[in-house]
Amino acid sequence: MKTLPMKTLLITAALCTAIGAALPARAQLSYYVDEQGNIVYTNDASPRKASTEKAAGEKSSAGSNLNGNGLGLRAANSVPAPSFGQALAPDVLHQLVQETAQKHNVDPKLVSAVISTESNWNTSAISRKGAQGLMQLVPETAQHFGVYNPFDPAQNVDAGVRYLSMLLERYNGDLPKALAAYNAGPSAVDRWGGVPDYRETREYVRKVTSSYFQPGSEHKSPWRAAPKPIYRTTTDNGRVLFTNE
Repeated sequence: MKTLPMKTLLITAALCTAIGAALPARAQLSYYVDEQGNIVYTNDASPRKASTEKAAGEKSSAGSNLNGNGLGLRAANSVPAPSFGQALAPDVLHQLVQETAQKHNVDPKLVSAVISTESNWNTSAISRKGAQGLMQLVPETAQHFGVYNPFDPAQNVDAGVRYLSMLLERYNGDLPKALAAYNAGPSAVDRWGGVPDYRETREYVRKVTSSYFQPGSEHKSPWRAAPKPIYRTTTDNGRVLFTNE
């Protein structure tokens, strides 16, 4: 059996999200993908060097293919990202999206459509405007939602879905307005009273909705408000009332 150094921990991709969520900020480990496709978490930067150099060479040769594969509006103009944003297995990412979207009362298929448009599922995507990761969080949004590593899929998707849910609630489930706000900012949507007349934003809304409302798909609502808790109260005359106000 091969013995690993004490500083390095080899794990399966299915556990990556759980480890990232469980460790406090100061104890976070960096990770990389070795030549066998295993994801390795480590607190030592030296083991990553060879893998990082190899990955950089592979990215440079594959860059033209990525840009020709329908990347989202922000990621289409992306620059190479740091190696710590290595992509996880597709089934792991989709399971992460499914669970996170359900937790925040957003249709997982809508989140998938946003990710497809934003980054084409590239966890390392960086736009020339500085948006990062799967859901292309700008630094201000990432900071607002407590994200310290925007290239970590769990952190990025959780913050992106929370932001999307907040926008859907703000615009009462109006999907075009919420998507426009995700792309151009709520202030622009409020100023225009709807989807701003920006070519990029209108194209963004069109691409996400086209992906979301594919032929044969059924969507009753992209978002549902979390149910309000019901409280039990007793009036002065002893009458029992139940209310959600």
